[in-house]
Amino acid sequence: MAPLTIDDLLPLEEYIRRRREFFESHRRYLDRCRLVRIGRGLTLIFENRRTLWFRIQEVVRLARLARRSELEQELDLYNRLLPGQNLLQAAWLIDMDAWATEQLPAWRELRGDYLRLVIGAAEFPAILVTPPANSPTPGSAHWVQFSIPAEHHFLLGALNLPARFVFDNGVIRQESAELREELRLSLLEDLEGTERSGETRTSLANIATS
Repeated sequence: MAPLTIDDLLPLEEYIRRRREFFESHRRYLDRCRLVRIGRGLTLIFENRRTLWFRIQEVVRLARLARRSELEQELDLYNRLLPGQNLLQAAWLIDMDAWATEQLPAWRELRGDYLRLVIGAAEFPAILVTPPANSPTPGSAHWVQFSIPAEHHFLLGALNLPARFVFDNGVIRQESAELREELRLSLLEDLEGTERSGETRTSLANIATS
């Protein structure tokens, strides 16, 4: 997936003027195609060019970044979160306030392979990219990857096979609902690098409001 460049970003004034439009579109897009709730207190948000475009524009707005060097620094940081070929990238949000006090000891160790994408009989464990804390804190976020070899890509498009995310640390087990078609096909685009990645600034902004 091609990295975002300065040419993809809108001028600050134009973005601010249209921010409500972009925010609402971004929220709808996450709900349809990029966000998975795994039972109680666990959420995955999968990143791609479109989601990261919004993230960067928000950073530019909040920090009032204008110098080219500042913009390039943010782009370099966020482009590292783009999915790669055969690789999904996601933010893993853990809301510790969702758990009863007696369940908190079960969170003292966090491993990537507690979280899995299950499609039919195939399972793909997460890779925890951020180093785990001794115990996740309320509202903590981690970065995870899912490596899916090319020969298994077709599973996401095989809509006759149930697909869901499962968390199981031996004490707590939770499952997401079956993944929606739009989300599955969006993740398949990530794996194959087929998302529209050569957009001009104008067309990317148009996509962000669709």
